[in-house]
Amino acid sequence: MERPVALVTGAARGIGRATALALAAKGYDVVINYSVSADAAAEVVGQARKHGGRAAVAQADIADEAAVVRMVRAVTEEFGRLDALVNNAGVTIDVPPADLNGLAMSDWDRVFAVNVRGLFQVTRACVPLLREAPGAAIVNCASIVGLRPGPQPFPYAASKAAVINLTRTLAGALGPRIRVNAVAPGWMEGEWMQARLGENYDRLMERRARMTPLRRCVTAEDVAATITSLVTSNPFVTGEVVVIDGGYSATT
Repeated sequence: MERPVALVTGAARGIGRATALALAAKGYDVVINYSVSADAAAEVVGQARKHGGRAAVAQADIADEAAVVRMVRAVTEEFGRLDALVNNAGVTIDVPPADLNGLAMSDWDRVFAVNVRGLFQVTRACVPLLREAPGAAIVNCASIVGLRPGPQPFPYAASKAAVINLTRTLAGALGPRIRVNAVAPGWMEGEWMQARLGENYDRLMERRARMTPLRRCVTAEDVAATITSLVTSNPFVTGEVVVIDGGYSATT
């Protein structure tokens, strides 16, 4: 009961997985939220437990408020506390920005239901627990396309801009007990960008790396390292958005 506890949404893969494992390595017990990837989530739990702490899965579609309430109730019953929340879960679609007429409004609504409303629902449900924790922190996963135009579908980009606004608004509403920050990754190696870029993935990622001051694209582990720092350090930082793109957006 003395170990801090972190809930990471969308933790079965990618940034969520890397973050859950990084926090476990820092001495946190972790709750691995997932929506459909049960086997992948169970694998993350097994890896997290190797660091000596507790880990548990929590299945919930965060767009479903009743499921969110049940998830947070289960966290309360099993762990009795919550020190950190990482709002990582997110979805997108495969309609390119130029195809305005190809975008179904039902797809728009689903992206916002998960990326924006879901983030708010999880945060609101977790606030009572977080307020009881010393040095509580929330980190939201935004995106560089929430700050500047990029090759991502309109609803995804707009939803990440909303996440950035929510981060700053929540920082004011929840201080001083809870710090709220966000990360905004750039082009990230892995299956997310592979799905977006298709057969052009290798060529375009190599091109982006050449144009980046640090000469590579971001990884899930890079993002996890920054999230972990925002959770465990930076006691006087709140309402900030940390861009993680190797200096690309700052120099181009």
